[in-house]
Amino acid sequence: MDDRERALDTAHRCAAEFLDTLDDRPVWPRASLEEMLTAFGGPLPEAGSDPAEVVDEIARLADPGLVAIPGGRFFGFVIGGTHPAALAADWLVSAWDQNSGSSRLTPTTVAMERIAGRWMLELFCLPSSASVGFVTGGQLANFTCLAAARGAVLARVGWDLAERGLRTAPRIRVVVGADRHGSIDRAARFLGFGRAELTVVESDDQGRMRPDALQHTLDQGRGPLIVCLQAGEVHTGAFDDFAALLPIAHAHGAWVHVDGAFGLWAAASESLRPLTAGMADADSWATDAHKTLNVPYDCGMAIVRDPADSIAAFRTGGDYLIYSGLDPWDVTPELSRRARGVPAWAVMRSLGRSGIETLLDRLHANATAMARGLAAIDGVEIVNDVDYTQVMFRLRDDDATAALGQAILAEGTAAVTGAEWRGRATLRCSMSSWATTGDDVDRTIAAITRLVLT
Repeated sequence: MDDRERALDTAHRCAAEFLDTLDDRPVWPRASLEEMLTAFGGPLPEAGSDPAEVVDEIARLADPGLVAIPGGRFFGFVIGGTHPAALAADWLVSAWDQNSGSSRLTPTTVAMERIAGRWMLELFCLPSSASVGFVTGGQLANFTCLAAARGAVLARVGWDLAERGLRTAPRIRVVVGADRHGSIDRAARFLGFGRAELTVVESDDQGRMRPDALQHTLDQGRGPLIVCLQAGEVHTGAFDDFAALLPIAHAHGAWVHVDGAFGLWAAASESLRPLTAGMADADSWATDAHKTLNVPYDCGMAIVRDPADSIAAFRTGGDYLIYSGLDPWDVTPELSRRARGVPAWAVMRSLGRSGIETLLDRLHANATAMARGLAAIDGVEIVNDVDYTQVMFRLRDDDATAALGQAILAEGTAAVTGAEWRGRATLRCSMSSWATTGDDVDRTIAAITRLVLT
């Protein structure tokens, strides 16, 4: 074998060995950043090394600092595992090394992404004519959609943003919910809107924007307007009432954006679809396939109802570039990038519509089972309504709750992450992985029971 073949063979062996440990290894890493810096550090070697030996060294040194995210008991943040079809397809993406911005340059990967986008629009019950731009994740998906929104709402009042810029443009009101995800604020900052410029609307006890509060807020002003709604609050999993909120926003001339990093996928399940009622009437939607669809990092999607709004925000010039209609680089900030939509195509092709629905229903069932089991532990309180995939729980005391969170990570059976809800410490368990089984739920509940009772 040549260097490439031997390196790939070593990578395959090391990857398989890591995946084989997932059922038994501690879920949280057992090494600190400082220890990993020491392991990989030192001066740059003067002489090179055999590629296969380098890959083997990476796997050996990395192991203590790796998180068992691909396993069935990682419930931290909102992070899915990697479906087998997506993992293998992602290896092909690296081997193909296609710069997937132009359909003329890389027709295979652009075609696969275009089809993956069409399938997603069908699953989400969104307009088939919308543009789907594959970006790094939910953060860039929100940024991309809000960039299109910014240009569109200014164009409605006769302001050409591309020509005249933002400094003297009409003021845009950006209206957000009190329990929005931080990526909305960050995207707004990237686009020139500071925190003090955001208009915040009150939410209910589950984090849903209140329609009466939105009506009151919008009645107070005029001019270009963007309203950001949410499909899946990151703590509670709650969905805004789109059927009530969207007509209010559109009656005031707003562009409505939906942050649905993990919640948009509920539309693909008959039993969960009511959570998304009215969502299809929005103007843009952001989601992230590495969460609920279980593809590897990175793979977010920015969906815009009218592709012309995306093109106005992102199409560039360059006499050496090859244009062929609506290409990936027309609807996202990137020119050069990997074919991140190929693993998404692979998962959807592998699961099919019914398999995706089964996955979503299983994630919800796992969440409700986890909530029941935790609620049965003396002293544990379930904080949220478990309508989707999030379970938030706490002990009676904030310090005890935080200590339990640390103990869970140290014990190693599972990983949950801490948060604060309504001024009180909580722990969040997110059901996002295809790999989670009923046994994983039972093992986690048993481990938490031991920790609470000792």
